[in-house]
Amino acid sequence: MSDDVTGTVLPEPPSHWEADVLLRDGRAAHIRPIRPEDADLLVDFYARVSDESKYYRFFAPMPKLSERDVKRFTQVDYTDRVAFVLLVGRKMIAVGRYDAVGEGEAEIAFLVEDKHQGRGIGQLLLEHLAQAGRERGIEKFVAEVLPDNHPMIRTFKDAGYQVRSQYDDGLVSLEFSIDATMTALDVMEQREHRAESASIEKFFNPRSIAVIGASRKQDTIGRLLVRNVVLGDFNGRVYAVNPNADAVSGLPAYKTVSDIPGEVDLAIVAVPADKVQDVVLDCAAKGVHGLVVISSGFAETGEEGRRRQRQLVGLSRSYGLRLIGPNALGVINTDPEVSLNSSLSQVMPPRGRAGFFCQSGALGSAILEKVNNRGLGLTTFVSAGNRADVPGNDLLQYWEKDESTEVVLLYLESIGNPRKFSRIARRVSRRKPIIAVRSGRTTQGVPMGHAVRKIAAPSQAVDAMFRQAGVIQVDTLEEMFDVAQLMAHQPLPRGRRVAVVGNSDALALLAADAAAGAGLVVNKTVALGADAGASAFEDALDAAIDDPEVDAVAAIYIPPLNVSGEDVANVLAAIGEQSDKPLVSTFLGAEGVPELLRVPDVAGSTAGRGSVPSYPAVESAVRALARVVEYAMWLRTPVNGSNDEALVDLAEAKKMVHHLLKRHPEGWDLTDTEQHDLLACYGIDLWKTHRVNSVQEAIEAGDALGWDVVLKATAPHLRDRPDQAHVWRTIDGSETMMEAWEKLLEVVPDVASAGFVVQKNAPPGVPVAMETMEDPLFGPVISFGIGGPMTELLQDRAYRIPPLAEHDAQDMVREIKASPLLFGYRGSDIVDVSEVERILRRIAQLQHDVPQIRSLSLPLVLAGEDGAAVLGANIRIEPMVDPRSDWFVRRLNAVPGETSHG
Repeated sequence: MSDDVTGTVLPEPPSHWEADVLLRDGRAAHIRPIRPEDADLLVDFYARVSDESKYYRFFAPMPKLSERDVKRFTQVDYTDRVAFVLLVGRKMIAVGRYDAVGEGEAEIAFLVEDKHQGRGIGQLLLEHLAQAGRERGIEKFVAEVLPDNHPMIRTFKDAGYQVRSQYDDGLVSLEFSIDATMTALDVMEQREHRAESASIEKFFNPRSIAVIGASRKQDTIGRLLVRNVVLGDFNGRVYAVNPNADAVSGLPAYKTVSDIPGEVDLAIVAVPADKVQDVVLDCAAKGVHGLVVISSGFAETGEEGRRRQRQLVGLSRSYGLRLIGPNALGVINTDPEVSLNSSLSQVMPPRGRAGFFCQSGALGSAILEKVNNRGLGLTTFVSAGNRADVPGNDLLQYWEKDESTEVVLLYLESIGNPRKFSRIARRVSRRKPIIAVRSGRTTQGVPMGHAVRKIAAPSQAVDAMFRQAGVIQVDTLEEMFDVAQLMAHQPLPRGRRVAVVGNSDALALLAADAAAGAGLVVNKTVALGADAGASAFEDALDAAIDDPEVDAVAAIYIPPLNVSGEDVANVLAAIGEQSDKPLVSTFLGAEGVPELLRVPDVAGSTAGRGSVPSYPAVESAVRALARVVEYAMWLRTPVNGSNDEALVDLAEAKKMVHHLLKRHPEGWDLTDTEQHDLLACYGIDLWKTHRVNSVQEAIEAGDALGWDVVLKATAPHLRDRPDQAHVWRTIDGSETMMEAWEKLLEVVPDVASAGFVVQKNAPPGVPVAMETMEDPLFGPVISFGIGGPMTELLQDRAYRIPPLAEHDAQDMVREIKASPLLFGYRGSDIVDVSEVERILRRIAQLQHDVPQIRSLSLPLVLAGEDGAAVLGANIRIEPMVDPRSDWFVRRLNAVPGETSHG
């Protein structure tokens, strides 16, 4: 970038400072650093700003910007002088900036076009300026504001920072640290939730719809869409858009969206792919909120389609529109006050309690058929197709506040932003269960239409993220519906104890076997006999539910010949409605919630709370119950983190990494001393090692350590040898050291590449290994396992996402298959597991706190009876292009392959 007047080369801003964002009302905008070529945009913007707003900004009448002002405002160095602009379409609607005024201190100011004030723009600018400032070493913002500029004062004080203010000489002076405190992050997340929820609201609750590409021809998508909207009894206005027709399916047709006389909230687009961009411009001019693009011919078709899809999303966002699709099946809302079927499915599912998001249009119709056949019912449904803009995360934000949605169902073919998914899902799962199927779980592959970066973290880490977030991850769609119908209609169990009541001994035995395999305990079995009737079932079920040793009941009813079972069904339905414990059934081999087992619902759902779900196989019933039990157990785990964060020296750790990266900007593998000092900041004592290249150096090291030492090779290709031939222990003098040196040279003749070290001999114990890594897309990951090559061969490792709560570390240590080695296996000593867990929590916290740590490995931690000795470490740090900035600022997922839409 260069100044056209002087020829001076101007700096380029970091590319990750540019982003699409959502405003308070759910509409999109684009934020980016200001550029010299924005001069005309700035002048036009300033001309639209009122004199009052200009006075609030400059404390004096300033009707126009001089040429010098324009140059000063648009040419910044992106270090001490940083400015961001907010764009909608081709117009600048706001500008914010900071100018350094001292060491670690900068003055901040905003100017927002009057008609866009009240949309949360000042708060967005503050977030992005604060993150840029943190990256540039700014620690504190200051501002001067006129006393009656209440909105601006409120912007600063509502940001979650500790703002100090004083009145002096007619101005209010404000100052605050921009450290990303938990309070500030909580405030940001609340605003993110409101904006993303608002952006989805109009998709589900539009007052008016335009079907663009509506057609009079039979067997066309445009005609089917109009038919489904109209026959679905949509309660709003429906407009058909077809430039070549006067009417479609009895509706007057308009040539363009702009010709429609009333407002249009939602556009359903079914035109050829190369015409969709024209539709976007037409909808933007009309003020449409969102688009559901049914049209195919985008990223699912290849490189040309991917380019077309990038342009579509960029154009839509730049004009403030959200987009579902392209290649989508559509959107459904079963609320009788809306009754919206803006999809290609002719099946309008019954009203229920579950919201469903899927990404496959092909599967969408089959899913709706299955929902309908099971009598499950949905509140809302979205098939997002290529998921180019609106992701599942935004739907989670909406469903979190939607009182009619009690269960969330997700069929995920890709995860656009797993860090954000984890953060939102952890919060939503505390209020309502999330049941998810993730395709490509083993291969981590994604469909062709989904342009996402591959996650470098192993698939086990993704599974761990789902577990930590409380997401009930199942393997198939059938199992998803099995769990959903239980969640939607029955209460949560208090524990794992199950009673089986039935008239089939064979099925009862199958239920007991399935329960044992799923981690449940059958502590009561009531065999009623094949001829048992309603009265016998009622007595047995009442007794089981009243039993304090029972947490859930499985009822099995296979009727004798020529018996309908209606009397037994009435008993099951009555008990299911009144019970505070979950009741599942295998009733007549039926699947779903049969009519006979349904309880009327005052909210309008086909099957109300207390309806008893039925499963064709008793194993399916038990498996679904086990999934629900695990979720109930997760809900009861504490949400607080570990209690030892106050014992770490975060400031010193960050300072150390910062100085090392200044000396080694390409990245650096820490020396033994540097690793020792960094780990010490987090209360981890790395045992000192002496690197030696000769027997004489080894003897000197043994003397320095007071003997009782170990000589070992530490080169990566040697240190995991299963025969341990690279290690010589219990060396107590120079003669023993010389013998050890000679013996090791027989195994490792090349001293230069062996990495020989001398270290104090540790007490006996079980070797464990801990590793962390920073995935650019996924974020921090930590793993744990028993040390040695067998762990790698058998992939016996536990994974979690930092930071870890105390129960997370406890679960990691216990869930690996080799965990009995730590708990006195075959008479061995029980190791100090609490110290192992403490070290796990600390390195997880270090990786979480310092994202510049690319990888951290403790390959040998010797866990003994009275502590754990950290005998080795390998730490690499690298500068981050984008240091998790999406944790600290609101932004939409990037459009792959494009950096600018402004």
